[in-house]
Parts: sequence; C-alpha cells; structure tokens
Amino acid sequence: MDIDHELPEYSAPPQYHSSQHASSVLNEHTVSLETSLGSGKKWLQLVVASRAASPTALPAFYAGDVITGHADMDVAKSESIKAITVKVTAGTTSVGQEEQLFLNIEKVLWDPSVPLSDGTKISKFGKGHYSWPFEITLPSSVEVVDQKVKKELPLPASVTGRASPAYIDYKIILTVKRGALRVNQTLVTNFAYVPATHPDPPSPMIQKAYKENLPLVGPDGDPEGWHVLPPIQLKGTLFDSKSVDVSCTATLAKPLSYPRGAAFPLFITFTSDDPHALDLLSTPSSIRLLLIKSLATGSDATNEDVERPADGSNFFFETVARAVFWPPNSDSGGPGAMSSQGGTRSLWGEVDVKRAIPPSFFFPRFTIRYTLELQPFVAPGFVPTSPISGPLIKQRVTVTSLRTRGVNPRSHAPPEYVQEQAVDYNNSVGLLENGNQRFYHHSGAGAIA
Repeated sequence: MDIDHELPEYSAPPQYHSSQHASSVLNEHTVSLETSLGSGKKWLQLVVASRAASPTALPAFYAGDVITGHADMDVAKSESIKAITVKVTAGTTSVGQEEQLFLNIEKVLWDPSVPLSDGTKISKFGKGHYSWPFEITLPSSVEVVDQKVKKELPLPASVTGRASPAYIDYKIILTVKRGALRVNQTLVTNFAYVPATHPDPPSPMIQKAYKENLPLVGPDGDPEGWHVLPPIQLKGTLFDSKSVDVSCTATLAKPLSYPRGAAFPLFITFTSDDPHALDLLSTPSSIRLLLIKSLATGSDATNEDVERPADGSNFFFETVARAVFWPPNSDSGGPGAMSSQGGTRSLWGEVDVKRAIPPSFFFPRFTIRYTLELQPFVAPGFVPTSPISGPLIKQRVTVTSLRTRGVNPRSHAPPEYVQEQAVDYNNSVGLLENGNQRFYHHSGAGAIA
C-alpha cells in the first residue's frame, strides 16, 4: 500500500500504534512560556510528536493514535507548586456560544504524592530542570447524548476556520497549578483530528481501470459500478422560436462514498429529437453539477428529516466543488467514448474532492453532510418553460478522510477541461496548511520553538 496516498495533505507518513500499519518518523512540535522578565528564557515547554508534515504545522492525529510527548520545566528559584497536569479536550462551539466539551482526558504528571523520575518525593521545587514524559490514547468513539438518547459515536473531525459559524476544536493543555490566590499557568496547542474513514471499494472493473490506467467502462458494460439518477425533463423555448423537450440522466460512480484528495467519475446523457437543443444543453459550460457541504448545528443537527429549515437557522451551506465535463471523443486518454450520435449526447465528467474539506460525520449539535446538486442549466438561447428555483436533482454522498485500501483513484479529465474551483481552504481542517501557527498561550508569553 502506498501510505502517502492514504493521508491528508498536512500529514506525514504515519506511525500507527497498531501492527497492521507501517511506521515512520514523527515530527515534534514545541510550545513554550518565557519568563516574565522578558529575557527570552523558556521556563515551561510542551513537546508533542505527531503525524504532521513539519514541526511548525499543527499536530495531527487519527483515531486510536497515542499522543506522546513530554513537559519540561526550568525552575530559576525555589517555589511551591500544587500540581502539574496535561489533558486532551475537544468541544463544539457555535459563534457567540460557550464551548460544549465532549472529550476531557486528564493525566497528573506531578503532585506531592507522585515521585520524580529519580524516585524522590518533594513538596517544593528547587532550582533545576524537570521533565515528565506522557502518553494519552485517543479513543475512537465517545459516549454522548443526542436528542435525549445516549449514543456511542465516533469522534468527529476537527473543524476550524475564520468564516465558520461553528467549530470543533481539539486541544492539548499543560497546566501548572498554583496554590490559593495564585494564577495557574497553562500552555495550549490545538491539534487536527481526522477520523479514519474509508469508502467501500468500487466495482472490480473500476478498480482495474485505476490500477492499469485503462478507460472507464459505463453502466452498460459495468452495471454494478454505477448509480443512475432519475431522469429529468428539460422543457423550454429555444431562441424564442420553438418549444423543445430534452431528457437528462446523470450517472455517478458507486458506492456514492468518495475520499478527499481524489476525483470521482460520472457521466451525463441527453436525449431529444432536436439536435440544436441537444448541442446547447450538452455544452460543458451549461452544466452546473455542484458538490454542496452542509453544516448543521443545534439540536436538529443529526435529524435526517430536517435538511433546510424554512428560517435557515443552524444550517449553513457552501459549494466546495463543481463537476467538469468533456466530450467523449476527447483524445486525452480519458474514459472510453459513449454514443454521441442521433438523438443522444453524452459527456464524461468528474468531481474533484479537495483534501481541504472535512469528511462527513454525524455528531450532536454539529454534523457535516455532502450533497451533489444539479442546478438549472445555463445555455444561451434556452429559456425554461417554468422558472426553476433550487436544484433539479439532489443526491446525498459521503466524503471520507482516506481512500479505500489498495485503490488509488485517478483523474481522467483532459487538462483543457480542468477548472479552478472556489474552495474556502480556511473553512475546514485545511486550516492546517494555511494557518498552522494557531497556537494558544495563556498566563504568559508563549513561543513556538
């Protein structure tokens, strides 16, 4: 297995804590507090090893990973400390509301009952250097209450960004606890958490096409590999002179579950007895097939019966990709040609699922879904008989964090048909690539080593 192809862009090749995965070197991330005298001397440091591609990126972890690291403290003069703890927390936050924690794992590194590394117990720290290694295992699931029912659900992906209406933040917090009337001092770093989700395998014929760099075979030759959407009728007037009726059928690759960082194939077929209408509506630029991300918050977030409330509250939508299409007679090395003669026009297409978007997940008060929506066609000279508001057809799909093991999807789109997609890279876990200096520090001047 090519491990690099199984990881998000911001992650290094992994060191799994399981024998079924290969291991490799992790990167270390350091945050620190300096003395209040402004000398630049770092008296408290938190060091964490993770999958992230570089030490300056945010730490990154998958389900079941063990967070390993150490806390270092340099004491300049004798002082009393109540305890030193490290904890991992995660919570959901909507703009203007308090964070609701769903994960809180705390370890006591030191208190007067815990001996130092040399076996001695102390009640007061003398001048010197002290260090405490730690390990915290991330659970793959957590018990939560959803609509008054207790459920065991997978941990959701971290979701942050400047424009996001809600957030899921994961943090590692090192705390030096002082006595009464003294302020505790903390070091905090956010980290990226990615659920390890995979799509089911595509059909054997599609797998063979990917592996051997062959053209894809359509549903006539590979019926188990494709999901055919219900046909839609496009009725309207062409150039204010004649009425036309065109049938349109879109087909998506199964299993309707697609990994980030890869393109998934589709095709669309038009039939009509009017060749001019066929030519206009089958022009690639006329077709607007969009991948829409919906972010649901609040008590109805996991309710499948509530997709778009009338008042729009707690549901937020964003276009994260637009399908590209090309004619079947392209000599780009793409999929094999489909019939484009007589009363039929067919186009191959694909949707590029960006690595930067978060995977699908269901979680109380914070759920991310994806839908493919075929919007009304925009073709010069064609006016629909009845005004259309909203999509012509919708299909729920799932976005996974990882690819199917052993399957590496490849793009078939000719270079001249690939278009830039407007994606907000900050509105997802892709923040790690653009804003990876987002370390938090409190009660002192934090510094990234």
